[in-house]
Amino acid sequence: MDPQSSTVCDPAAAYRASSTPIKSIPSELRPREEFVRRGGTAVADEILIAILLRSGTPNKNVIALSRELLIRAGSLAALAKMSYEELLALRIKGIGPVKAMELVAALEIGRRAAGHAPGEKPAPVREPETVYRLVAPLAHGQTQEVFWVVLLDIKNCLIGRPVEATRGLINSSPVHPREVFNRAVRHAAAAVILAHNHPSGDPTPSAEDITITKRLVEAARILGIRVLDHVVIGTPGPATPGYLSLRERGLATFDA
Repeated sequence: MDPQSSTVCDPAAAYRASSTPIKSIPSELRPREEFVRRGGTAVADEILIAILLRSGTPNKNVIALSRELLIRAGSLAALAKMSYEELLALRIKGIGPVKAMELVAALEIGRRAAGHAPGEKPAPVREPETVYRLVAPLAHGQTQEVFWVVLLDIKNCLIGRPVEATRGLINSSPVHPREVFNRAVRHAAAAVILAHNHPSGDPTPSAEDITITKRLVEAARILGIRVLDHVVIGTPGPATPGYLSLRERGLATFDA
């Protein structure tokens, strides 16, 4: 979807996609060092999972193992709902009984902490800037186009973190309504906001972006799900915010 993305090269993503041992990866790209350098709220889900897993397998480093786990589970939100038995049933090499137990325990701690925290009611997600803040940390360092779905309840409040729907080749992300909306149906979302990154940093939507958006809006209506916007994530510059809203630009017709 992003014609400029084929010119982008990110060594971090190359390491993450390979079987390169963690000790051979430059220190600043390792999960723990990246966590310290960028902060926990700014790193991708796979980095957080990698820190919990600690190690990979002889043929797959811990970052690649974490990504496989998230893909097999469907999303971080889906992983968080899995029981110990369900996690073991995925039969992922490198995640045995001990690691599965530690993962489930860590996710349960987070769930309990969120439940006991004195909280304000979640604010509705209406502005593309809010979507950008949610998705930009996930898009950071990606050399492939990744398509996310922001799930919302009937009041347009966030349901969990953005869900990764598809991950494309270096310059395209094949997006099918089935891959996008099965997550929305599973989580009983009333509305969604679509988002994807342009690795080149230029958030200008392509003709394909607009066509895909229109197709997804029509598919969602059949399912009774509202599509509120499609936000393209790029890189902020001196005069640009780093994202573009198709709704704001009037490039597609969205639901209210």
